[in-house]
Amino acid sequence: MTVDRLPTVVIGTAGHIDHGKTSLLRALTGIDADRLPEERARGMTIDVGYAHLAFEDGVELDFVDVPGHDKLIGNMLVGAGEIDAAMLVVAADDGPRPQTIEHLQLLDALGIVDGLVVITKVDLAGEARVASVAHAVRELLAGTSMGAVPVLAASSTTGAGIDAVRPALRGVRDVVLARLARDGAGAPARLSIDRAFAVKGRGAVATGTLRGGPLARGVTLRREPGGEEIRVREVQVHGAIRDRHDGGRTAVNLAGVSADDLRRGDVLTSDPRLRATDRLLVESQPSAAGLAGALSPASRARPARPPRAGALLRLHIGTDQVDVKVRRVRGDASALLLNLAHQAATFPGARAVLREPASGEVVAGVRVLDTHPPRGASRRRIEAARVAGLRAAMDGGWAAIDRALIELHGALVVGEGSNGHDGPRSLALAEDARAALDEAALDAVAAHHREAPISPGLPLPRARAAVLRRLRSLASVERRDLDLVPVTVAKVVNDLVSSGRLLRAGDLLRDPAAGAAVSDALTAAMGRLEQALDAPAPPPLGEAAERVGCPPEGVRSLQAAGRIVRLGPDLAWSSRAFHRLAAAALEGARLAPLTPAAFRDATGTSRKYVLAILEDLDRREILRRTPEGHIPGPRAPLPAPER
Repeated sequence: MTVDRLPTVVIGTAGHIDHGKTSLLRALTGIDADRLPEERARGMTIDVGYAHLAFEDGVELDFVDVPGHDKLIGNMLVGAGEIDAAMLVVAADDGPRPQTIEHLQLLDALGIVDGLVVITKVDLAGEARVASVAHAVRELLAGTSMGAVPVLAASSTTGAGIDAVRPALRGVRDVVLARLARDGAGAPARLSIDRAFAVKGRGAVATGTLRGGPLARGVTLRREPGGEEIRVREVQVHGAIRDRHDGGRTAVNLAGVSADDLRRGDVLTSDPRLRATDRLLVESQPSAAGLAGALSPASRARPARPPRAGALLRLHIGTDQVDVKVRRVRGDASALLLNLAHQAATFPGARAVLREPASGEVVAGVRVLDTHPPRGASRRRIEAARVAGLRAAMDGGWAAIDRALIELHGALVVGEGSNGHDGPRSLALAEDARAALDEAALDAVAAHHREAPISPGLPLPRARAAVLRRLRSLASVERRDLDLVPVTVAKVVNDLVSSGRLLRAGDLLRDPAAGAAVSDALTAAMGRLEQALDAPAPPPLGEAAERVGCPPEGVRSLQAAGRIVRLGPDLAWSSRAFHRLAAAALEGARLAPLTPAAFRDATGTSRKYVLAILEDLDRREILRRTPEGHIPGPRAPLPAPER
């Protein structure tokens, strides 16, 4: 029978090589975290190792043991990227060393606030030396995110002080669980993969730190990057099968995927907010000045600055690392746009580290503000004030974050779990974007009235086209969400009608404040002219208008309303006749390249008429002219399906 337990807290080790991190874990847990043969042969941690501590009452702690060598910082960050707290280890006989400071820099950049410091190898140093090292460590901690953590002393060899470290770790666990319950209640599950391998007869197994909500056997998760669904066949915690786990180190046996298809850095999740991306908007926080100065004396005189535009850096995020190119946000020194060399999976609020790839220097800690920052036309919306609003919303919950994202993008898809919203998917608009769309519709109707004051109204498709053009100039909608655009455009027009700002009669829109309706006599004359032009070879427009008694304003109104199509000063068709001829031309072009002579013979007209129509269709790319004749163009509608 399996047992469900409270989530475990993941504590990462940190410290210089050979300061006793792995030995301390062995003394605390009885587990050797050096799992690789090469690690045991060389006596040093090369890759991330794992251990756990079980108290008598069933409370458990997970440990991630990371390398201390300066050349293995990338591996260190794989482990540190998904920990809840840190245990910084400093040898009493050696004191703080370069990797002590660098690891503390990285923890500070990741925003790790909980943990403790253990001064090890106290059996090799006197009390005065231990006190001196403790003082030096406290000076390093000051001004960092871990400035308030306790400092203890112990020996892994003699066991001195180990009994004091265990309850201190349990205290760290209680503080972390209280924080997670406050900050992450109700969040969906996510597991960042740090190892993936195959087990004979079982298939793919992935391990990582489970965050957010619980994970149960049999559930289906989404893998990012990629987006494919993967079923969890089995959940294991510390080698034991569980029906579910609420958080901490977790191993999952996966169905429907090969271990070769999984990589360190992939994320398994049920969180709709967590998506793969190749662009990020982040806020940067330079590393603590005191630590930088301790690591490099030259850094003491160099003020901390955000990365320069165009800098090529390495981003460590979750268990992934990816090269990035930096772009700056005008007017906001701490906001950065990052172009990623490959897609990485993350979410707003995630912490990460930027480093110099060559030197390994920590450039800044960053917090993700937007996983899909505006592109194209809406990129101009990335302004300091909007970024500041998004930064301020990060600690206000998902509702506040979504409001700030909508303001930043101008338009954002919400609903069906997206961004934490329930209900059907829709395109939410920022207030200024919605006002601009209203203005576009109203301007289109007003312009129509100015052009044709006696027209009964602007055709609805033309009003919607004006709104669509304005929307495209304001916001960039992802390709997968384009189906929401026509719904949004229609809603803008419908709301203007519902509020009384526009009047609708059939498919015509009119300004309520516009002039009086068209007289019956003029309406009849316009109808007669439309009928006179309803032919493949219509009479000259001026002659027809004079014969039926339709004045110039009536002609303009017919054209503005889309009831006639005018291709020249004196050449026009009724819209019905023109569309019949255009359809015939397209149909002929689909069968074989259409020549003017062939089109003339098919319609029983003359060269004057067919050339005007073919030139118009070419201009609108419905047809394309070739030496052999006209063929369907890139904007030609698809043929109707055969029945």
